[in-house]
Amino acid sequence: HSLDVASTASVDAFVQWARARTTTLDVLINNAGGAHGLDPVATAKDEDWEAMFQSNVLGLLRMTRACLPLLTANPGTTISNVGSVAGRVAYEGGAAYCAAKAAELQITRALRLELCGTGVRVGTIDPGMAETEFSLVRFKGDAGKAKSVYAGVEPLTAEDVAETMVWVATRPPHVTIDEILIKCTDQAAIHKVHRRAIK
Repeated sequence: HSLDVASTASVDAFVQWARARTTTLDVLINNAGGAHGLDPVATAKDEDWEAMFQSNVLGLLRMTRACLPLLTANPGTTISNVGSVAGRVAYEGGAAYCAAKAAELQITRALRLELCGTGVRVGTIDPGMAETEFSLVRFKGDAGKAKSVYAGVEPLTAEDVAETMVWVATRPPHVTIDEILIKCTDQAAIHKVHRRAIK
């Protein structure tokens, strides 16, 4: 079912569609997001900032609000928000994206407090370098530029992160995984990455 997390009407229609099929949800994964551009604040564009906040922040809030009635009726359910190492450490050209992911982290922490006692488990999964369409979106379809981000590195894959999400959601109902920071072995920090010579 199509869904645009930047639209409250679309989110509500999606949840109405889901309600026609089930009375409860077991897992909500807020994975909509992405970075747009790598410009410094001085030259960044409003449309890039707005896209990042619509998907990473407001979309997460809209989806969670709409789904909560289906989650709180089912103790042991899981809300997993996908954050980023960028929500914990800033870098040049990433002011808006880092801010959006920092917001995701604080929303997750607030939800954990608000939902305490309901049986709903809330946590964040924060990947570092993961080779998905992320860089392709950031660089607006420039495949060469996107590929160069991972040159000489063995990054995380979408499967690595998905496997972590499954593990989080399948813990016993009394166990909550609050926060996971997951990076590839080649990435010690945002600015410290081991790159092999490319042959």
